[in-house]
Amino acid sequence: MSVKKKPVVFVTRKLPDTIETRMRELFDTRLNLDDTPMTGEQIADALRSADVLVPTVTDHINEDLLKHPDCKIRLIANFGNGVDNIDVVAAHARGITVTNTPKVLTEDTADMTMALILAVPRRLIEGASILTDGKGWAGWSPTWMLGHRIGGKRLGIVGMGRIGQAVARRARAFGLQIHYHNRRPVAPMIADELGATYWESLDQMLARMDIISVNCPHTPATFHLLSARRLKLIRKEAYIVNTARGEVIDEETMTKLIEAGEIGGAGLDVYEHEPAVNPKLVRLAKGGKVTLLPHMGSATIEGRVEMGEKVIINIKTFLDNHKPPDRVLPSML
Repeated sequence: MSVKKKPVVFVTRKLPDTIETRMRELFDTRLNLDDTPMTGEQIADALRSADVLVPTVTDHINEDLLKHPDCKIRLIANFGNGVDNIDVVAAHARGITVTNTPKVLTEDTADMTMALILAVPRRLIEGASILTDGKGWAGWSPTWMLGHRIGGKRLGIVGMGRIGQAVARRARAFGLQIHYHNRRPVAPMIADELGATYWESLDQMLARMDIISVNCPHTPATFHLLSARRLKLIRKEAYIVNTARGEVIDEETMTKLIEAGEIGGAGLDVYEHEPAVNPKLVRLAKGGKVTLLPHMGSATIEGRVEMGEKVIINIKTFLDNHKPPDRVLPSML
């Protein structure tokens, strides 16, 4: 009796051991054990040899790769919520299904957003470095290392989806006043629960907030949503927190405005040209004007395992000739 050949699944980065083990049990899985980011040529080879590709945010699957005549991939099961690393339109045109891993990262990312909302005005990183960098601490003083209270401040959330709402719930518990801009208002029940004020005009909201939190996805419509013009609307005492995607902000202009004292500061977990970080931002971080993290927003063991489980479900469902639960269509972007 012949044994049915397992589909070839190519995983571009190192995933949690439990997920990789289960993938090996279910599929003919090719793993990246040393976690070295793949080159475009290596990804092209994978597209020619595998049935399913499991990429991450660091892998850019563009139209040139997908339109190659030898491309045999049938499913791109993205290990991540955002799909801005994949040309979904080109994939759809070629009959390639794209899936993602929504809903599992909401709480983790909201936690990190709240951490940055607290860290910047209270100068947490700057204060911690006094003890760890050998700068010497003379002891407590009533006028030293003074930050700002966050209770009573206005928080403007850009993007009131699942993560934006989770941030609002946390922020409200800290006494922040919740404002938001979204493509459309949230349901009245949610707005009432959060005590949230809707701004149809992003410009008007930005000009009035003490803290601005970016929580929208990166799409063609949101590229540089916080443009040079909009950044100049922000109050001098205000600061920006971004745990979404670096491309949503004109990073160069934001950096110049912080340098010039035209924006109070920033707490950033993502960058426009990752993994490169603007040296000017690093310099500002050393001076206590910004807090920088290396894209840690969703970095929890629980979150990564749940992402992997969603990837497996999407692959299994697709291979069983059913629609995957987390299918991404161009119309959804």
